[in-house]
Amino acid sequence: MTEILQVGNQVIQANEVFSLLRRYQLMPQFLRGLIIDQATAGLTCTPSERQAAIERFYQQHRAPDGNASPEDRSAWLKSQGLTSEQVEELALRPVLLEQFKTATWGSKVEAYFMSRKSRLDRVVYSLIRTKDFGIAQEVYFRIKEGEQSFNELAQQYSQGPEAHTGGVIGPVSLSTPHPAIARILSLSQPGQLWAPTRLEEWFLILRLEKFFPAQLDESTRHQLINELFEIWLREQIQKIQISQTS
Repeated sequence: MTEILQVGNQVIQANEVFSLLRRYQLMPQFLRGLIIDQATAGLTCTPSERQAAIERFYQQHRAPDGNASPEDRSAWLKSQGLTSEQVEELALRPVLLEQFKTATWGSKVEAYFMSRKSRLDRVVYSLIRTKDFGIAQEVYFRIKEGEQSFNELAQQYSQGPEAHTGGVIGPVSLSTPHPAIARILSLSQPGQLWAPTRLEEWFLILRLEKFFPAQLDESTRHQLINELFEIWLREQIQKIQISQTS
């Protein structure tokens, strides 16, 4: 057996590494790293991208900046147990990964956005929840008749954390609330008040305040590309795990 590491009195054998990774729940991260390295193996970046990535790495890790002496930076590298070549590899890894994501899923974002749009739309809504149907009915009619504001009644009667905000929740994406609440909100017009609706042990009074339709801007595009990448990555990890147990 090959000894690869000694920690205190414990000597780690090569054939023990995988069991230790599983014990310490590091196997998913290990497999993730391997898959990413394979996916980005053939990619390169320009000299300016390379230099910018390296300087960004040093900044993020509070290392001596580009104006520091070579001796200062060398001392920092030694303190971190790194070489300049290893720093370059670590710095370029996220850059190459973004290249891979964009090349693989950039052209698929529009279709994915349309399939996800109803869950990406954001809303601000007001909620009062109580387990007493009689109270729910009374509160609903007070709001409907304008006797008291939703805000006042939420603070007085709502039995969830929304009581502290006068019943107001959001902005949140429509994927955030309970699916039954999201369904009601998706059918609502701003200002529309819903009569008490039962959800499990609760009676809910809902009102949509504002609706923000999702747009495929740069932030959303980046979010969706990351989602597609994570879906793909989970599938790749699952394939490896299946092959290990078969």
